Amino acid sequence: MTDYAPRKGMTAAEIDAMVEAILAEATLQEKATMMAGQGFFRQYAQSGKRWGANPYRAGSGCERLGVPALYFTDGPRGVARGHSTCFPCSMARGASFDTDLERRIGEIMGIEIRAQGCNLTGAVCVNLLRHPAWGRAQETYGEDPHHVGEMGAALAVGIQTHNVIATVKHFALNSMENARFKVNVACNDRTMREVYLPHFKRILDAGCASVMSAYNRWNGVYCGQHAELLTTILREEWGFEGFVHSDWVFGVREVTGAAAGLDIENPEPIVFAGMVEAVEQGRFEAGVLDTACRRILRTQYRFASAPDPLPAYGGERVACAAHVAVAREAAEKSAVLLRNEGVLPFDAGRVRTLAVLGRLAAMENTGDHGSSRVQPPHVVSVIEGLRAHSAGVELLEADEFDLARAAAVSARADAVLVVVGYTADDEGEYIPGGGIDLGVIDNPGLKAIAGSAGGMAAGVTRGGDRADLGLPAGQVALIRAAASSGKPVVVVIVAGSAVMVEDWINEVGAVLQTFYAGMEGGTALARLVFGDVSPSGRLPFTVARDAADYPFFDRDADAITYGPWHGYTLFEREGHTPRFGFGHGLSYARFSLHDVAVVPDGGGIQARVTVRNEGAMAADEVVLAFVHPPGLAADRPRRLLGGFARVTLAPGEAREVSVAVPARAMQWWDPSVRDWRTEAGEHRLEIVGRHGTLDVPFHPA
Repeated sequence: MTDYAPRKGMTAAEIDAMVEAILAEATLQEKATMMAGQGFFRQYAQSGKRWGANPYRAGSGCERLGVPALYFTDGPRGVARGHSTCFPCSMARGASFDTDLERRIGEIMGIEIRAQGCNLTGAVCVNLLRHPAWGRAQETYGEDPHHVGEMGAALAVGIQTHNVIATVKHFALNSMENARFKVNVACNDRTMREVYLPHFKRILDAGCASVMSAYNRWNGVYCGQHAELLTTILREEWGFEGFVHSDWVFGVREVTGAAAGLDIENPEPIVFAGMVEAVEQGRFEAGVLDTACRRILRTQYRFASAPDPLPAYGGERVACAAHVAVAREAAEKSAVLLRNEGVLPFDAGRVRTLAVLGRLAAMENTGDHGSSRVQPPHVVSVIEGLRAHSAGVELLEADEFDLARAAAVSARADAVLVVVGYTADDEGEYIPGGGIDLGVIDNPGLKAIAGSAGGMAAGVTRGGDRADLGLPAGQVALIRAAASSGKPVVVVIVAGSAVMVEDWINEVGAVLQTFYAGMEGGTALARLVFGDVSPSGRLPFTVARDAADYPFFDRDADAITYGPWHGYTLFEREGHTPRFGFGHGLSYARFSLHDVAVVPDGGGIQARVTVRNEGAMAADEVVLAFVHPPGLAADRPRRLLGGFARVTLAPGEAREVSVAVPARAMQWWDPSVRDWRTEAGEHRLEIVGRHGTLDVPFHPA
């Protein structure tokens, strides 16, 4: 048997030569086999429908020639395999605006992926939050393309440091959940280029080596077989040289998707099973298989032959103490203090009895139960975190199912903490029948593929898009029961994106959004509310006063149009006043901005500003830089985020912070010439801190 297995230290020329040798020897059927996942339904059934129980073979592999397969695991809360470190959800980490932290989280994921037998991950999810009802909002970073792109690029770079191939998903326009398999998204070229594609390009330019296509259609064509998306834009315009694989089940509808640019169908060859027959019938040339396999193998072998940063990737590294500490750091840095009327931080000397209300306070609630689910070795709930942190504080518990008790314990307490929000039942990946196989293994027509997996009992459908942006009525009643005590009340919101708060917010003293805070969320919350650390997150989305201010959303839509305006750009265009705007977030410290300057940096600019901590405790500030274009050459948003930076400052400390703003932040897509244009004339750069704003004019290069 000829052995074409990759070797450490291979040069690019050696890799190319080996790939061509494989293609010369492989049969047409062997090439087709490399273009699909294998064995998923059988493995999934044998594991009792437990996602991540096995590394899933997701393309490549030819035993006769010694070619190894790709083995897939998911994310993005951590590694959806074994008992891995569970980080806060991506939306929480988006609120941190900390790209260095996100890169370190990516490195940890890469280590734990390698330690558990995988080499391909779908952890980089960057579909824009167009509307907060989107069920999988928790899996992305926010509503702004620049911010999402920077965070996703950091994660991908971190993961690939340990020679794991990162996949960015879902390409593209996947911003609703229940109708994802059928919905046709109408979106014009300019809106695509300015709003729905820039973050993907940023991440691919950073080196992300693989792309997962989306289920939905764009202008009538399914994204998994969309030649303009997968070939014209991705390969010809952007120069992407990696491979594209489908989303899990129903990711491609026609075998000709291979000719359109889809290299691998996952998790099984449901459609691509007809690949050889399609070539024999002349539906496309055999060279299509060569092109796809060449992309797959070149990418795979480049990573497999690269030197590893660590001498070994043993199981002892999974959820080790150092990794868990980073999960806690992320939970602390991502919490957003939305409101504080002098209630937080709690004074441990005065708060001797604390009422902790809400069923979520005692739950392990780390996010949805779909493909992003991580099952860590432990989860610290809110009540456990408070109990461990403040042993001298008496904790009085009650929930929304006994309002009389909730009112009574609130009256006895010195302060009240109410935990409200959602669980995997309320939002997340839409799982019909409770299984990530999406019902395919119960389809009689697929028994040959599923084998013994067919006929399994269906589970409970869960997750999906939210039908209501507010809290459940019982939770609102619980907040009011707490407020009726007259004691200081802090509300903690656990949710993947924006929650409407108008019904109750003026009745409480403080509101803290922790999102789904991961395995160390309870520990982090205790440290935040008792002032060991200051909240430092800033909202990566806009919270409306009226749900009608968001774009139109129909979770059962067959067709929908995505226009250029959403999030803060829509609110500013329409003159809507949000309850909490993009970037909102309070701190226990106070910061000032001084001495802003703008200097050219290639085609972009560098903004330099001095940030001072005027407060009495160490804290982090996040500086946002918005570009205000003249807006005369084309209809454009009033302002767009162009850059951001995070800095840690001791009390009284001042430091110069540099914010990079790329040239693309000043440009708009001109459909008449199908290219980017920079508008002439004076622009303004708005530097936004928590407690002040500085403006400076500049002219783009």
